[in-house]
Amino acid sequence: MIKLEKVSKTYFTDKVQTLALKDIDLHVQKSEFVCIMGPSGCGKSTLLNIIGLLDRPGAGEIHVGGKAVQSYKDKHVARLRNDTFGFIFQSFHLINDLRVIDNVELPLLYRSMSGSERRERARAALEKVGLGARMEHYPNQLSGGQQQRVAIARAMVGQPDVLLADEPTGNLDSKMGAEVMDILLKLNEEGTTVVMVTHDEKEASRAHRIVRVFDGQLVA
Repeated sequence: MIKLEKVSKTYFTDKVQTLALKDIDLHVQKSEFVCIMGPSGCGKSTLLNIIGLLDRPGAGEIHVGGKAVQSYKDKHVARLRNDTFGFIFQSFHLINDLRVIDNVELPLLYRSMSGSERRERARAALEKVGLGARMEHYPNQLSGGQQQRVAIARAMVGQPDVLLADEPTGNLDSKMGAEVMDILLKLNEEGTTVVMVTHDEKEASRAHRIVRVFDGQLVA
């Protein structure tokens, strides 16, 4: 499904260069649930961003669905990213001036489909995460756990093959965090590949596999 081969990433400033990732070899299988763990600043989020084509590596190869993508032009990368991946972030990144259903529709604006089809998909996604009755609310009228469920609905509305989640329970209490994990696990059971960054060993233990990162490298 996703394969990284000898992927490295270095960030440069005027005076400093920082090696974020070094020689990463990683293969994520279709319908797998993988957790990425490691201390703060070790390169976890950089790795997730490269997997999701939000960032390009400085060296190495990325294969998505068996195709090498490092030579793709930006517009082709953007189309592949929109078709293949759904993104869930720790801070939700919802737009407070838009209703819940409008937030969920956003990824579909970049696809060729009618407004009625976008609305129906958004409704279905919100029903799936248990927020069918909150479609007309605004994000600031919801609890943190509900906002994260909206973010999950937004991530899955495009029916992506892969969900990428960066600390999706980091801003939630244990009860709300467990509810979010249950939703991700159910989506995975239905066939969606999930790659999640987390600091929580208990959450990670529910995944199929744990990948550990230290100083930009994979460790056993």
